[in-house]
Amino acid sequence: MLASLSIRNIVLIDKLDIDFNEGLCVLTGETGAGKSILLDSLGLAIGARADTGLVRTYDDGERKSSITAIFDLPSEHQAFSLLAEVGIDVPEAGEPLILRRTLSANGPSRAYVNDQTVSAGILRAIGETLIEIEGQFASHGLLNPANHRDALDAFGKLGDLVETTREAWETWRAANRALAGAREEIDRIAAEGDYLRHVVAELEDMAPEAGEEETLSESRAVMMNAEKIADALNGALEVITGSKGLQSSLSKTMRPLERANEQAAGSLKPALEAMERTANEAAAAADLLLEALRSTDLDPAQLERLDERLFALRALARKHNTDVASLSKLRDEFAAKLERLDNADRNLTRLEEKAKAANDHFQTTANMLFEKRKKVASKLDNAINAELPNLRLEKALFATSVTKLSESEWSSHGIDRINFEVTTNPGQPAGPINKVASGGELARLLLALKVALSTSNRVSTLVFDEVDAGVGGATAASVAERLSRLSDGAQVLVVTHSPQVAARGARHFRVMKSVTRETNAENTITSVTQLSSEERREEIARMLAGATVTEEARAAADSLIAETAG
Repeated sequence: MLASLSIRNIVLIDKLDIDFNEGLCVLTGETGAGKSILLDSLGLAIGARADTGLVRTYDDGERKSSITAIFDLPSEHQAFSLLAEVGIDVPEAGEPLILRRTLSANGPSRAYVNDQTVSAGILRAIGETLIEIEGQFASHGLLNPANHRDALDAFGKLGDLVETTREAWETWRAANRALAGAREEIDRIAAEGDYLRHVVAELEDMAPEAGEEETLSESRAVMMNAEKIADALNGALEVITGSKGLQSSLSKTMRPLERANEQAAGSLKPALEAMERTANEAAAAADLLLEALRSTDLDPAQLERLDERLFALRALARKHNTDVASLSKLRDEFAAKLERLDNADRNLTRLEEKAKAANDHFQTTANMLFEKRKKVASKLDNAINAELPNLRLEKALFATSVTKLSESEWSSHGIDRINFEVTTNPGQPAGPINKVASGGELARLLLALKVALSTSNRVSTLVFDEVDAGVGGATAASVAERLSRLSDGAQVLVVTHSPQVAARGARHFRVMKSVTRETNAENTITSVTQLSSEERREEIARMLAGATVTEEARAAADSLIAETAG
């Protein structure tokens, strides 16, 4: 519910703080006292279009205006889900939700949710989950046809079927996108089919292998330097195996040392063993050098074939604006495109069947929803038309229009359009409620709607602006009784001139305009006061009697209050 409203520097309001409570809260006051300013301010706090003309000016210049609305909400309220969706911190359990709007005459307005800056659009979206303002001057709520569908679905408890329809729509749209994408891709591939076949054949003939360029480059480098490598190997072999090489020298040296070892009682054995190991290592090195030398045999034909292969691979890579290492991957990609093209008919048939099945499922679900909505519409019409005679609308007839749409107009909401229509004179065609009903008729019609929809209210606070305009007596009492009934399930704020409505209020506020003199200048200020029991009695008596409050008016006020209390 709306817990409090704080207003600073709005038209006639200098500084105003109002605390509300649950149930029916009434605001009364003479015409022109500033009641409409309160509703305008509340509208700004929940995202209405900013009007710089509302900014209060002073002799010493403009001051920034601000409106703050504080809400106490249950943890499961849909406003918190919306906050999470747009990335705004959700209040801790028990903490309030605070909406704030600032504006100045010469600058842009700014919007805040729990002191986090948001766009006016987000503020409005959140505000629409919190408050509905209904009345002859309202611009949203049930006057907006966009809200009629949700209101009807909520009344009929069609939420599960609505969600199933939305999911079926999304599935169908996804299937259509997949089918369209496949068709576009196949058209594109088909246009270059001959080219693809040529490229794939060329790549398959070349049959590039992973890492082949590096292997060929290394082999080519070896073959190009074969003579230099052979000279180096032969030189090394000469050092090891030549007539004056290492092996020969070791052999000549070891024979006399073996004899000396016998004479030295074996003390030279470690040295001899080391020299023997050296001789063995030298022999192994010689074998490896000979093997390397044999592998460097230069074959001019082999080098030519290697060059041709390497240069052909590089030329093919340049042709396709890639590198040699990517040629095998490119071949696979082009081959896959050709495969998709070759399998196009089968794939398209599968996707077409899937899209058709999704379309059939959506139509089945949406038609079911359409039929349910027609039945619910009939129940809603009966409930509202039963209310109208009690609100001096006995000649009016309310009707919910559930119209099937053409396929191009279908959406995730279904295949129909919902409009609330009314005729106020027999024999006249029904039309939109905000076009046919006028003034007080419209306000009372909206009250009847809210009473019928009371079990499915989407918001916790309802605001009615002069719903009792132009009625009195039994009709005013009927309006008051219905407002009181609504307040059993929601917080109801009502701006009223009806003493019958005022007598029903759980909390009564009086809006007053006063003139003060400051520094030789008059200053007009609007104030709001919560009335005590005695003050409330006096205000209702004023509403009954007019300018002069008589004892008879006070007695009548007592009677009204007693009746509503009972």
